[in-house]
Amino acid sequence: MVSKLALVWEACSLFTVFSDSKLGIMKKVLIMILAVFLGNQAYAQSDDPVVMKVNGREVLRSEFAYLYRRDCATQSQPLTAKKYAEQFVNRKLKVLAAERAGLDTGFVFRKQQENYRIQLMQLQLPGRALIDSLALRLYANQQTNVGRVQVAQIFRRLPQNITPHRLHAEEQRMDSIYRALSSQPDADFTGWVKQYSDDQRPLWIDRVQTTTEFGDVAFSLPKGSYSAPFFTAEGLHILKVIDKDELPRGKSKENLAGQLWRSNTQYAGLESVAENLKAECRYTPDQVGLNELLSKGETSQTLFLLGEHPYNGAMFKRFAASYPQALKRQLDAFTTKSLLDYASRNLVNDNPDTHYALLEYREDQLATEMTDREIGQPTVDDRAGLATYFKFHKSDYKWDSPRYKGAVLHCADKKTAKAAKKMLKKLPWAEWESILQKTLNASGEEKVQIESGLFAEGDNKYIDKLVFKKGDFTSDKSKPFTIAVGRKEKAPDSYTEVLDAVRKDYQNYLSTRWIEHLKESGKVEINQEVLKTVNNL
Repeated sequence: MVSKLALVWEACSLFTVFSDSKLGIMKKVLIMILAVFLGNQAYAQSDDPVVMKVNGREVLRSEFAYLYRRDCATQSQPLTAKKYAEQFVNRKLKVLAAERAGLDTGFVFRKQQENYRIQLMQLQLPGRALIDSLALRLYANQQTNVGRVQVAQIFRRLPQNITPHRLHAEEQRMDSIYRALSSQPDADFTGWVKQYSDDQRPLWIDRVQTTTEFGDVAFSLPKGSYSAPFFTAEGLHILKVIDKDELPRGKSKENLAGQLWRSNTQYAGLESVAENLKAECRYTPDQVGLNELLSKGETSQTLFLLGEHPYNGAMFKRFAASYPQALKRQLDAFTTKSLLDYASRNLVNDNPDTHYALLEYREDQLATEMTDREIGQPTVDDRAGLATYFKFHKSDYKWDSPRYKGAVLHCADKKTAKAAKKMLKKLPWAEWESILQKTLNASGEEKVQIESGLFAEGDNKYIDKLVFKKGDFTSDKSKPFTIAVGRKEKAPDSYTEVLDAVRKDYQNYLSTRWIEHLKESGKVEINQEVLKTVNNL
């Protein structure tokens, strides 16, 4: 295991590489490593009492203390442990609700967790040497490599639980499309994309920002050509190369390394990570089982050992069902994933802080997704709920100074201005612009130009002069008659006029009610004596 000092040295060197970019996941990794160095180590189990139970689930003092200190380090005015416990309980209740809803079993969620775990491992297991070696490989090849490729694709997304029958049907469909394209060299590829593809966006990709399977095909095709159908972990693809860019010359190895560290994709190189882990994980292949699998396509025998733990053909079969590739590639991926999983579990056992970093990331994702599902998504189009909330809280949205709800009309002559003002006063504000186009501007000649909206002082020079009696303006020569139509208001009439503020307050209101419901239907027990000791750690 890498020493604390070495980890901090590593983190500091990384920070100089990507401090000017969006840190994302890597920022959390850096903070986690610094926390280790600063002494935020988890306590031994014998000195780690239960600080609370949330719906029967125990929370150890070390977990609470880890997150408490992490959050305090990012706040200008840290909360007391007792006050922080309220937020902590709310988060735990959301996580448990998410687990009851099965959000922790989805493919995308599990993929995110694995990606984050790999980010931690890249720092703590193989170290910077791996990324440097990958960057060196890119740097050495930059005289011959294409820098970026723009592709369009016919893409069929394959779900994790796809049945063999549907998989066969999708393969046949893509083969048919490919044969049709091959027989019609001048066919409109864009038309095929619109009709059959689950992803219709043209993409610019580079070597760092794509998977091995996708990149190998995209970068091997000449401009204007398209590929035969091929698999990736996401699904089936037929690619067409639209354009290519040369890799910028003189790009330093350090910049390439930084780009690799910032990439959120699993760049080709995990195999190298796994290879480096084989000795540490005591990887022992079983040639009898491996030979039977490769010759027959299946086996019930052991394929290899990691430590004393056997990995057999049944385990491989479950993995292969969700990873549609050639057999050898499936075996390589299964071996890589098994090594990463095994090493990650050992890392968690050896370093409690890593365990809590992974736990925090997992629970943040679950709590956020559950909140969005319960509060965020339902309120987006909940016009009745927003209107009702606004009705009972209308006084909260009073403006500090009046607004003018109406329009500025720039008219060709005085008669037109008078007719427009008379007409609009009898009609709903939302219809003004369309009515003018259908009446006074119906001949094709624009006799009236309208600027409608909700105007505060300073928003519009015409409203400032005509309504608020401030400033001045010069009318357009072609439309010299400028008038204002509307009325002053001290507060909005409808929630739509202050939609963002009302939606935010409505969501906070529903969130509070939801938390109250979770607390009423659950059970929270806090050991106040243990909680008091957190401040002394």
